[in-house]
Formats: sequence, structure tokens, C-alpha cells
Amino acid sequence: MMALQVLHRDDLKLGGFAGIREHRLVIDPKVFGSTDSGAWPGIGNFVYLADAKFVPNGETHLHPHKEIDVISVVVDGRISHEGTLQQGTTIESNHVQVQRAGSEGFSHNEVNPDDKENRMIQIWVIPEKSGESAGYKSYSLQQGKVTRVYGGDENQNETFVSHTTLDVGLVGTSQTVSLDGKFIAYVTNGNATLNGQNVTDGDLVRGHDMRFQAKADSQIIVVRKIEE
Repeated sequence: MMALQVLHRDDLKLGGFAGIREHRLVIDPKVFGSTDSGAWPGIGNFVYLADAKFVPNGETHLHPHKEIDVISVVVDGRISHEGTLQQGTTIESNHVQVQRAGSEGFSHNEVNPDDKENRMIQIWVIPEKSGESAGYKSYSLQQGKVTRVYGGDENQNETFVSHTTLDVGLVGTSQTVSLDGKFIAYVTNGNATLNGQNVTDGDLVRGHDMRFQAKADSQIIVVRKIEE
């Protein structure tokens, strides 16, 4: 069995750009080249994860992407979304926004509309097929449930198809979530045991056959690769 490994967010250097301060926990060498930042490589087509806080009224400023899927999990506060896809949308805590840049690409600006910090987890996944059309999806997370927000097979149309899957769970106190296979999971709220090891907000974990038992209301993001 694959040994459990844990990376603590606060052991990494705080960086950022524009109105964002962030820790980058996943920076995959196949996209970004080698780095000595301490960040991990991803799994499957998952290549990037940043835990970001926007300063009050901060923004990313308008910038482009191409041939990348950008997943934004709002943990605290609100995001006002501007750009090519779904201009004017507001995403609140416990909501997830997924943008596919596709071959034509898109531009976006994510804005903190409030006078206090907010928090967003941003994840990048490379689409399995190049040349796809740009697209936009959003999801509302439900307490006590695990929600698939990315990946899966062609028999469903709720998410973008991919062998790399991303699930977000709002896990209640004493609730257990079990998922098979290799995984990378990021705890973004609460505390729990994961395969018997204590984990809390800011812990990135990788291992095999996840068993997550919440000791308090928690949020967890889990990325896996479906074996063909």
C-alpha cells in the first residue's frame, strides 16, 4: 500500500500577484518545469493548486488562458467573475466554478467585491483532448455530500469529461468518506483523520484508498485518476 504523505501549506513560501496572496501546493514539472519551491507534482492531468486569499477589494486583473481547465473553489467570501465566459456571475462560499479555455481560449478577472479578505482554491487540469470548445459550469456544494465537479465518463454531461476527477465534500462531524484508488486530497476547513492520520485545514495529502473521518465540520477536495 502507498504510504501516506502530507504537505503542510504553511511550510511553503507565501507568494502571489496583483491582489492575491497565495501558497502554491501543486506545481507539476511537466507543465512548469523543475522547481525547488517544495510543491508537489499532480496526478493524472491535474497540474496546479493554489490556496489564495484576495486582499479586500483585490482582483487578479484580466488575463488569458488557453487549453487549460480552471477550477475555482470558493471557501470563504465571494468572487465577482468577469471575462469571456459568464460575465457578471457572482460565486459565493461553497460554490465551484469550472472554466474550459479550449482551443479559442478565454480571458477572465476574478474580483473580491468586499472590504474583507476572501479565500479561493484554484486548480488547473489539462484537458485530455486539445481543440475542445470553451465552456463554463458551476456547482453548489451541499452539506454532508461529496459533489463531482470535474471529470468522469461520456455517459454524463454534468461535468467536463476526463479520466482525472475532482470531488469536493462538505463533510459533517463524525461523517466518513471512503474513496478508492490513488488520490491527492486537500483539506480546506475543519479537522479529521485521513487513513488514521490527523489532518486539518491546509494539509495536502497523497496516498491510496482514502478513508476520511471528520472530527468537526470539514471541507475536502479530492483529485484522482480513473485507470483505463
